[in-house]
Amino acid sequence: METRRKALGKGLEELFNSESLELDKIENRIIESASKDEIVDIDLSLLRSNPYQPRKIFDEEALQELSDSIKIYGVFQPIIVKKSIRGYDIIAGERRVKASRMAGLTKIPAIVRDFSDEQMMQIALLENLQRENLTAIEEATAYRDIIKALQITQEELAKKIGKSRSHVTNMLGLLKLPAKVQDMVLKNELSMGHARVLSKLENETDIINFANKVLKENISVRKLENLVDSNYSRHIEIKRKKDKDAKYKYLEEALEEKFGSKVKILDGKIIINYSSLNDLNRIVEIFNINIGD
Repeated sequence: METRRKALGKGLEELFNSESLELDKIENRIIESASKDEIVDIDLSLLRSNPYQPRKIFDEEALQELSDSIKIYGVFQPIIVKKSIRGYDIIAGERRVKASRMAGLTKIPAIVRDFSDEQMMQIALLENLQRENLTAIEEATAYRDIIKALQITQEELAKKIGKSRSHVTNMLGLLKLPAKVQDMVLKNELSMGHARVLSKLENETDIINFANKVLKENISVRKLENLVDSNYSRHIEIKRKKDKDAKYKYLEEALEEKFGSKVKILDGKIIINYSSLNDLNRIVEIFNINIGD
């Protein structure tokens, strides 16, 4: 048992030392490593939420279903907590705690672990990232914070969460939007598609004006792209073929998905459009090109 405690005491390095960042797997590894003696019943009144957990809203219907199940079968999987000055902080299992309270329970099985504040933050970030109803800004913020907390690259994060490098880069680009526009995305007033188009612009006033126009006139993402292109896009001068060979269409679409920008293939060239210096830097980063000072 002492050896097991020491192994877990090394921190989250071992728990995160895998190809994927899945909170359920991390939680299961802690539970599987615990002996029966380490699972104790804790008074629900002594528990409080992880102070680093940004999630405040829970699906009430899903909680009620879990509560009904707990009334009949009890709590099958113990929660994971950390001892604090005034009780315990919940590391994993907050839904089980809320459902148990709804079910009228007074105690819940738990495993006590000595997590640091940094580790608690990392767990909260993972839980937040894996919520099904994340807005684009919440997802981008989780990416940024995990990269900072774990000191990994965008490419490493992309592999761990099963996303493309371009997806991570494009999401992080949303955090450059003005706070007012980010708030529109958080409230689901602007879609991810709208936000991605606006994130390519540099002028804050223009971004806000375009965002307001989308809300006021219910403009589609495609129409917004056309408005932005007509005002700001810097296109490389080319002689367009009147009859474009359609066989390149699927390649253009694949490249547009990767780079998040319009792509044209013609006359032996691949042309990637960009709308600002920030947008150009974003594309260069996707190429994984390191440019010195």
